[in-house]
Amino acid sequence: MAAMTTGSPSRADVNRRRILDVALAELLRDPDASMDQIARAAGVVRRTVYGHFPSREALIGTLFEEAVEAVEAAHARGREGVEDPAESLIRSALAIWEVADRYRLLVGLAQRSVTVQGIRERLTPVRDSCAEVLQRGLDQGVFESPLTAPVLASVHEQTLFTLMEAVNDGLLAAEEAGRSAVITVLTTAGVPASRATELVTKLSG
Repeated sequence: MAAMTTGSPSRADVNRRRILDVALAELLRDPDASMDQIARAAGVVRRTVYGHFPSREALIGTLFEEAVEAVEAAHARGREGVEDPAESLIRSALAIWEVADRYRLLVGLAQRSVTVQGIRERLTPVRDSCAEVLQRGLDQGVFESPLTAPVLASVHEQTLFTLMEAVNDGLLAAEEAGRSAVITVLTTAGVPASRATELVTKLSG
């Protein structure tokens, strides 16, 4: 008797993954894309999409959860093995922006279904981790701000959201947005603009 194969995704899992991937692409192309459009693009019937996601809001909520998980992983990856607070902030912000840029149009959609407060709550672990880096930098004199580290971490979070919206609105070129975002994060932490530019240029290659 042939050995049973374990660990292979079921057809339902494959369909669910395809629907999510196609939905992200469709929503980034057309934020008003309907479930019918997503089903056609995914090559499945409408009933299949609703079998996995009971509503458009549920689908967007799942995509947002995946985005948050990707941001958390990017943040951890950027900080890994880095002791210097400024370098840690830069590397994590660059890694986060790379992921966030892929999902940036999703932020506005998530605000309708997940709500702004829901987004803030889901990002609490990343914000708290950033506050730790900022506090270390403030203690060492690397950063200088009249704001406490937790408040400064919230400012940085909102700065990234604002710059993503600026790209969405065509006010900022996508190619420059990531670098500009990280420089802005550093300057709001009290690093002089010239020094911030120098550090970001060096670490971003």
